[in-house]
Amino acid sequence: MNKRCILFVFMLFCLGFKGFSQTVNSENFTADYVPFNNTDRQFNDWSVSIYAGLPWLQSSDFTSIDNGASGKWRTGYDFQLSINKQISHAFALSLLGQYGKTNQGYRDDDIKAYTDYLGISLLGDLNLSSIFRRVDNRSHYRWALHLYAGVGTIQYKAYTKDIAGGWPDYVQMADVKLGVGSFFGQVGGGLAYKLNNRFDLLLKAMYVITGDNAFDGSGETGPWAHLHPGGDSDNFITTSLGLNYKIGKHSEFLGWVDPLRDIYTKLQTLEDKQVSEVCVFGDKDDDGVCDDWDRELNTPKGARVDGSGVALDVDMDGVIDLYDKCPTFPGPASNDGCPLPEQLAKTLNDDIIVKLGGINFNFDSDRISLDSQPVLDQVADAIIQYGGGRSFLVEGHTDAVGTHEYNMNLSKRRVASVIKYLASKGVSPSQLTGRGMGATDLKNPECNPASKCPEWKNKENRRVVFKLLEETN
Repeated sequence: MNKRCILFVFMLFCLGFKGFSQTVNSENFTADYVPFNNTDRQFNDWSVSIYAGLPWLQSSDFTSIDNGASGKWRTGYDFQLSINKQISHAFALSLLGQYGKTNQGYRDDDIKAYTDYLGISLLGDLNLSSIFRRVDNRSHYRWALHLYAGVGTIQYKAYTKDIAGGWPDYVQMADVKLGVGSFFGQVGGGLAYKLNNRFDLLLKAMYVITGDNAFDGSGETGPWAHLHPGGDSDNFITTSLGLNYKIGKHSEFLGWVDPLRDIYTKLQTLEDKQVSEVCVFGDKDDDGVCDDWDRELNTPKGARVDGSGVALDVDMDGVIDLYDKCPTFPGPASNDGCPLPEQLAKTLNDDIIVKLGGINFNFDSDRISLDSQPVLDQVADAIIQYGGGRSFLVEGHTDAVGTHEYNMNLSKRRVASVIKYLASKGVSPSQLTGRGMGATDLKNPECNPASKCPEWKNKENRRVVFKLLEETN
């Protein structure tokens, strides 16, 4: 009966795997469908594993481990043999047979027991390393972490000896046969190391759930049954070291195939194919932009260019930066791109202050805001470089909010802050004369009172104006 049961389980295992390898009728698919068959296989997918290890009865009345019930650690042996079928790079099924002997006891050496067992189970194997392997991980693939879970049938004979109780010899306490009534389950994990293309080294630990209270030899009833109430299953742990042999004519095993390696190869192939020839027509003006898309083929040597090969003119005055002595301030070509004296006040007001957003102050304060300081830095540079020692009038204007006296005083204080800041940047104070205008000369005169206008118009009224001093005469 036992042999028939074993043969029946093995036949089911083989028939199940046969379904995975059968091809599908190509008539049900389009004409370009190519069925997969054995001749298309590139990797081996069958293997045989052997293990040797130790079983430890842990959750039972009689135990192998010193946990209060047994006074010492008692070792047995456990041998395993499995036939493995790799379904994919991350999952496999195994038909596992294991034979072993547990050694357990109670109260030091007062009670001794042992159990001979034989188990057959179907085990699922999940390769976590293949599942969670990173896309950018191109390291050599030799280590793998596995999770196992399975069910099967187990037969065992348990024996007990109680010297203190008058049992000098071992007495058989249980005799369970293989069959439907002796199912058991096990879960665990392991680590695999690829020695070469034929052999793997395996380390595995499994937690075995027998589902039977008599497995440890304490019996279903009697003086030792249920010494530790709360469980009807004697469970044990197996720790094993094993060797896996990979069967087949191919050089590689499916369980060790990096699932992303074909992607690397195809990407590299695409990169090699996408190498294209550039600068077919050369770069005649040597400006770093190929003539294929150069919009200015005669750029002077040494000139900086934009992406289309056109020479840069930052201040857009018509003089390229290579020849412009004042590249940040517009001026005529006759003056090497620098502003003429009569243009300087306009440059300060229109090209610097207006374009860069004006000079702002904190509310009800003469403190210059941080975002206005870069503007005044440009003003200082313009006066120092192109002022030629000329004097400038610095006029401060406010909006129409507040009284006339208040606005006059506020505008004077703000002008003083501007002059002080410019002097700190190297402008001679003798070149600067301040005048507070208050709200007497609004840029938007319709904004009096200020409530008639939106905020942006009132903001335009709050301004600082630079004039050549001779222009005020």
